[in-house]
Amino acid sequence: MKGYLYILICADGSYYTGSTTDLGRRLAEHQSGRGSNHTCKRLPVQLIYFEEYNRIDLAFCREKQIQGWSRKKKEALING
Repeated sequence: MKGYLYILICADGSYYTGSTTDLGRRLAEHQSGRGSNHTCKRLPVQLIYFEEYNRIDLAFCREKQIQGWSRKKKEALING
């Protein structure tokens, strides 16, 4: 099953990193306040980066890796 790693920017400028099998559905959940505790308090959110994987477990592993990164390192990834 395909998986996606994604990074959102929240209204307060913070980043949220997640993974999902359905990027469109998950983004809609975040926008409606049903996504996560972090994003529901910081609406609206905007998708600023994503990676596609052949398997959801690979996207999840990448999510955990990026969650441990500094803001500066995340911005380097986002900006290419």
